[in-house]
Amino acid sequence: LLELAKNKNSRFLYASSSEIYGDPEISPQKEDYLGNVSSVGPRSVYDEGKRFGEAIVMAYFRKYKLDTRIIRIFNTYGPGMRKDDGRVVSNFIVQALNNSSITVYGEGSQTRSFCYVSDMIEGIKKAMFAPDLSGLIVNLGNPEKKTILEFAKLIKEMTESSSEIINADLPVDDPKEREPDISKAKKLLDWEPGVSLEEGLKKTIEYFKNL
Repeated sequence: LLELAKNKNSRFLYASSSEIYGDPEISPQKEDYLGNVSSVGPRSVYDEGKRFGEAIVMAYFRKYKLDTRIIRIFNTYGPGMRKDDGRVVSNFIVQALNNSSITVYGEGSQTRSFCYVSDMIEGIKKAMFAPDLSGLIVNLGNPEKKTILEFAKLIKEMTESSSEIINADLPVDDPKEREPDISKAKKLLDWEPGVSLEEGLKKTIEYFKNL
């Protein structure tokens, strides 16, 4: 795809991930943070795949002056998700709607931030179409973080579920912190999320109810 973009003199946007930061030792994560990633851990295929993707994109930017943009997407949710995709939003909502146990890994003290899909799409469009930003690397996500336990309790409350919240073993290399610093996106793209977590979850819960 990079070769095609070079041959056609096209702009190229790469959808990277907050996973390139691994299990970060700083929070919030800024774009200049190099990450804390195991190259041989159970999550490494995804983490290192995204990191290599960024590396080859920047190689084309430097060598061929290709107009590239890299977006690092943090947790995104909303209608259209698969109920079995294994993400925390879909897992918790489906478990709550079924009144089955809501499974929290570890003590639930790990943090995540959740960006509603319409906000993310707007950020992606701005990153792609903004002029004069060749070589851009930018975080896209919602900087408001919650612990996983807080999130589970919120889902239970919003679904009026009778589910019990239970604990399971924390997976190896599960990130303890996920919180984007979006000051760069605010400055260069004039972008920040506008949909509150409660508003977004209300729409997402309705979607799962109607599946």
